[in-house]
Formats: sequence, structure tokens, C-alpha cells
Amino acid sequence: MNPARLDLTMRLARELGVLDGAETLRPSQPSDGELLRVHTPGYIAAVRDPHGRVEHGLGTDDNPVFAHMHEASAILAGGSLAAARAIASGAARRAVNIGGGMHHAMSDHAAGFCVYNDCAIAISWLLDNGFDRIGYVDVDVHHGDGVQRAFVGDPRVLTVSIHQHPATLWPNTGWPAETGFGDAEGSAVNLAVLPGTADALWLRAFHAVVPGALRAFRPQIIVSQCGVDSHREDPLADLNLTVDGHRAAFRAIRDLADELCEGRWLSTGGGGYGVTRVVPRSWTHLLATVLDVDVPVDTPTPEPWREAARAVAESASPELMLSAEAPETMGDGGEVDFEPWSGRSDPLPLSAVTQIDKAERDLARIDAAIADTRDNVFPLLGLDPDDPRD
Repeated sequence: MNPARLDLTMRLARELGVLDGAETLRPSQPSDGELLRVHTPGYIAAVRDPHGRVEHGLGTDDNPVFAHMHEASAILAGGSLAAARAIASGAARRAVNIGGGMHHAMSDHAAGFCVYNDCAIAISWLLDNGFDRIGYVDVDVHHGDGVQRAFVGDPRVLTVSIHQHPATLWPNTGWPAETGFGDAEGSAVNLAVLPGTADALWLRAFHAVVPGALRAFRPQIIVSQCGVDSHREDPLADLNLTVDGHRAAFRAIRDLADELCEGRWLSTGGGGYGVTRVVPRSWTHLLATVLDVDVPVDTPTPEPWREAARAVAESASPELMLSAEAPETMGDGGEVDFEPWSGRSDPLPLSAVTQIDKAERDLARIDAAIADTRDNVFPLLGLDPDDPRD
């Protein structure tokens, strides 16, 4: 979570001209009342005065205590609230807070580097300010557990998360059978993909599930968490996406917002631990996508930015293991063309598994993941799990 991620992103976006003419907002510190939309009073008090505590998830390796933790964590929520207000007022159709995306924070404890859940706080504010159908799309490699937990019983919010399979990665939630409770049954959509999944198959899965679920729900606004720890170089996970795949995913979310929500889209950052090589490029593509600026993947990265990235890598503590080799272009040469899912295929017999090549095996596995999610949640949304048109 090194804040150099954010600085290098903004530097790169500025040097490429992505932010030319864009309006930026300085977020204000949210009140405790805004934080209480999601978090308990006892937890907020603990974050404000955490010294010596090992409760509420604080003081752990993932969530160490640090100076001004409350103020620093709250201002991230303030950024997402500022984005929500800008969209709700009509001042903007789209807004992005790359410092946000703290989707693991729970009502009464910190988790997964996340202290205050800015995504859930912004969604709660939107529900009180003119919106009653909100679609949340989470493409971080880890399950968006904190946001799902916050709204798992609220039929006004559809949470959609595509993530590495919970049997293989923390927080070990986000199984396809998690679909919501009570009147909100069908409001949680979880698409779990296996380690090693690369761009084309990830995008096949995304397009087989996410558009259909959102179209059935008919959201008035999309809130997205755009973590980029699904990248093949990320040290904390095992997917195989590239910066090119991230760019394709962001564009798909934007297109869905344009189709379903008159363009209303609030996007946040999130995970991503390729501090110099991955996050700045992927989130520059996110900023460009929000602003309708085209940055081709073969665009060279500016030399002054590469020097800044190398300086961050060389000055980082050894345990971060940052590569001093700065990327020279805005893409990785990823393969983002994919064959759309066209319906259920017969499962491979066990005797055939060892007789097919890796590409066929990977395709069979991603199609099994698609079928698992569609079988669990599509009927609850009034959709046919076997019909590729849904």
C-alpha cells in the first residue's frame, strides 16, 4: 500500500496529458457521522486512539498501527464521498478516487490493509441521496468481502465480485453459492477463477456473468473497485492478467455504465502491489477510461516518469523487492481478444483430462466457473443460466 503507487500514477497520467482539463477535488475529512454509516462507534474510537490495541483487527501484520491512522484512513473515505456527491449533484457523470477501494474493512474491524470501507460508505450515502438501485463491481484479485457483508441483506445493492478462487486465496470468501439473504437473495454475485487465469479467459468469464447480472438489476449508478493485484507480476496473488487486460476490464465497466446508468460511474482503486511497474500504468488507464482519453498500449512511458519509478524502486526497503526496471510502454503485450461464452458444454470425463492440452483444460475450467456462478445466481435474477443471451 506504499503511497508511492498514487504519486507515480498521478505523475504518469499528468505527463501523458491524461489529466489535461480534468477537474480535481480536494476531499474533506468526513465526520464520524459519515463513518458511522458503515462502522461502529467502538471501532472508530479504537482507530482514533489505537496505541497498545490488538483488537478490532488493529496492530496486526496486515493492519499495523501508525501515526494519524484515523485521519489518513478517513480522508480516503472522504475522496469517495466527494466523488459520490459530484455525481449525485450532476456536476459529473463519472468520478474516480484511486486512493479508495478499501473493500475489506468490516463494520467493527480492519482487514486486508483496509481501515475504513470507503466503497460501502459512498454507497450508503448514495442510497440516502436519490439512488435506490446501485451496482457494485469489484475486479480486485481478492473477494470484495467487506462491501458484500455491508449490503448482503439489502436488495437495493447488487454486489458483483470477480476474484481468485477462495480455496486458493485470502479472505477465502466469495464462493458462487454466496448470493445474498432474505429479500436480497440474488443481490450478491461471485465469480471465482482459478490461479493462472490470463486476460482472454478472465474477460470471457467477466462478459459471461457481469453484463447479464447488471442488466437484470438495472442499476442507476455503478460503483467499481478496480484493484489491479490480478496482474501476473503481483506478489500477493496468482492470476495472470496484464495491464492490457486491466484496461479492457475498465473499458467494459465504462460501457456498461453508459448503457445502463446514463454514464454514472464512481470508480475507486484498491489492491495492487506492483508499486512501480504495474499500478501506475493500470490506474493511468483507469483515469483515461473515466475521462474518455485513449492511451494506446504501445504508448511509450515518458523518460522523466521512468526515472521517478526507478528512484522509488531503488530507495524502497528490501522486503518490497521492487524491480528497478521501469516499463517502457503502457502495455504488456497481453492478449485481450477472447471468444465469448456461447453456452454450457458437456463436462470433460476424468479419463480425458490428461489427454487434452493446457489451453483446452484452462478453457474447460473457466467455463466451469462461469456455469457455477450462473447456476447459483442467475435464476434468482430471473435469468436463464444456460442461455448466453442472458
